[in-house]
Amino acid sequence: MIDAIIQWDMDVLLYFQDHIRTAWLDPIMKACGLLGRGGVIWILLCIILMIPKKTRRIGICAGAALALSFIVNNLIIKNVVGRIRPYEVVEGLTRIVDAESDASFPSGHAACVFSVATGVLLSSKNKIPGILLILFGFLMGFSRIYVGVHYPTDVIVAIFVSTASAVLAYLIVCAIEKKLRKRREEREDADAMMIL
Repeated sequence: MIDAIIQWDMDVLLYFQDHIRTAWLDPIMKACGLLGRGGVIWILLCIILMIPKKTRRIGICAGAALALSFIVNNLIIKNVVGRIRPYEVVEGLTRIVDAESDASFPSGHAACVFSVATGVLLSSKNKIPGILLILFGFLMGFSRIYVGVHYPTDVIVAIFVSTASAVLAYLIVCAIEKKLRKRREEREDADAMMIL
């Protein structure tokens, strides 16, 4: 089973290289990777959302999702699995971007987008921004396979793990909000009793 998945991973990468890569698409796919480098754009987005009171909760949920996803994907799974990048293993595969220094599994780029997108989707009344971010996440995942730096399973697992991390982060934020609200109501009730 594992051998079949590994073979499928390699076949998909070589198919992308031989049948999907085109001169006009190369710069677009490279730009997607640059947008996600180091998660800087997603960190900034979360901070920007936290500034206005109207979007603060969205920013907190997205930021918590990003932080939890980073811990699970980058600090735990990447270090435990330690998968070698495909361009170092797959015979005939050529990457079209600079070499990456960390492990391949799971994709950090895809994880960042999907964690923030899911955080935004869950915490916002307007679902359009979250849906657009998820669509961009699929483009980001596609681009990582396209340029030859990730196996398809790196991206697929990143999507599932970061989405689950975002849901958990959202539930934690909701639980903390509920506790703080209850504490505030108890304090207001106590203050009202003292006035009487």
